[in-house]
Amino acid sequence: MSLTRRDFARKSAITGAGVALAGSVGALATAPNALASTETDARDGAEESAYGHHGVGYGPLVPDPDGILALPAGFKYRIITYSGRTKLESGEFTPSNHDGTSTFDGPRGATLLVNNHELKGPRANWKYPVPLTEGLVYDPAASGGCTVVEVRRDHVAEWVGIAGTSTNCAGGNTPWGTWLTCEETEDKAGQNGMTKDHGYVFEVDPEDRRANRNPKPIKALGRYAHEAVVVDPKRGHLYLTEDASGPNGLLYRWTPPAGFHHGRGRLRTLADDAGVLQAFKCFDSGGKFVDDLSRATKIGTVYGVDWVDVPDRDAKTVSTRKQFTDGQITRARKLEGMWWGDGGTYIVSSYARAESPVQHDGAVWFYDPKRRTLTLKVLIGVNPDPSVEGNFDGPDNITVSPYGGLVIAEDGEGLQHLFGATDSGRTYPIARNELNLGTEEDPEYSEFTGVTFSPDGRTLYANIQEPGIMLAITGPWKRQKR
Repeated sequence: MSLTRRDFARKSAITGAGVALAGSVGALATAPNALASTETDARDGAEESAYGHHGVGYGPLVPDPDGILALPAGFKYRIITYSGRTKLESGEFTPSNHDGTSTFDGPRGATLLVNNHELKGPRANWKYPVPLTEGLVYDPAASGGCTVVEVRRDHVAEWVGIAGTSTNCAGGNTPWGTWLTCEETEDKAGQNGMTKDHGYVFEVDPEDRRANRNPKPIKALGRYAHEAVVVDPKRGHLYLTEDASGPNGLLYRWTPPAGFHHGRGRLRTLADDAGVLQAFKCFDSGGKFVDDLSRATKIGTVYGVDWVDVPDRDAKTVSTRKQFTDGQITRARKLEGMWWGDGGTYIVSSYARAESPVQHDGAVWFYDPKRRTLTLKVLIGVNPDPSVEGNFDGPDNITVSPYGGLVIAEDGEGLQHLFGATDSGRTYPIARNELNLGTEEDPEYSEFTGVTFSPDGRTLYANIQEPGIMLAITGPWKRQKR
């Protein structure tokens, strides 16, 4: 049964402020350039510095003499893979443009990681595409895919998980221990050099190499510019973000067909039209339709959510996001990373510009499937000077930290960070990319991607997308104060 606008308005009137604080995590706000602040921010504002509030985080970042990664004192990093330098088991170089990543328990104490490579278009466009390993290729013309990385204390091995896919972006893990890699493209056969349609989700098994043979797209999840995906372990729904513009993209929900049970490799057995794919539609506590998420300018804003069926999920002639009139669904710019935690999913909107009603430099929302509400947790004002240390902008990949709050990969302008946000809105830096791809006069730093903790919580993995470096960060992790 859908949650109607009238139902949401009635519940809001009954519960009052309690609705505005739906969800298990307190409102998050960033500093120093947040559009809105919490009571905690206002109370502690005098204590704030460029490195967050006193007592939160790990202190200032120490420049790296090797010019790779600045970290707080006491922390260190290890390079796991490096495109064009490290090699796969087969002898080819590690592919470039690292993106979404997740960790899994491996054999005999190893950690397994599946690493997306965001490579779009023909293979000739890239120096280090994902190698076309026999039996693991979807479209031999495409350059992207995933690698699987096995990390031990004194050894690293890497091999291809899937090849011949395109623009593999954030993706997401599953409760049954596999990886869903998402193609952020709508290229069809005959476009951009491709020989097959693209814009799908594929499942990759990090443990069983045989399970990855003869890759098959999960067409039931739709064909569009996929970014990230999460699985609701209780209800079986999949939630998926779309990073697109002209018009802005959508948040989708896929409901499995009656009698379907999730498990390793089960998604690829589905019929192309199995289940129901829907796009979200939001309304405020007064029952008013919300056309774009950027309308929210206050931390703690809560919207009710309904779901609208996608007419043609395979987008045979019209992109899925263009199959709706503006009054049918809610849009948002740069819907990027997601992560399941606290009984729901955190959802990133990296920024909003002229294509959106209100401009911002990043937002994180929390969708509570039980209450069918979407709550604004993080909102970053437009960064006045991205080259100045202490400002954050452009959140992208995201993970829930075992030490409380969130860890966010920055894909903004200027300096690029990994930064944390506590439950009560305090922010702090964890790392800064110091690999300058530009010049001293005009520096350029690649975005961070693939932020994820090891299964035991001791190591934070993250990537520098260009040229493609996977890093393992260790140090005196601690529970963060609220």
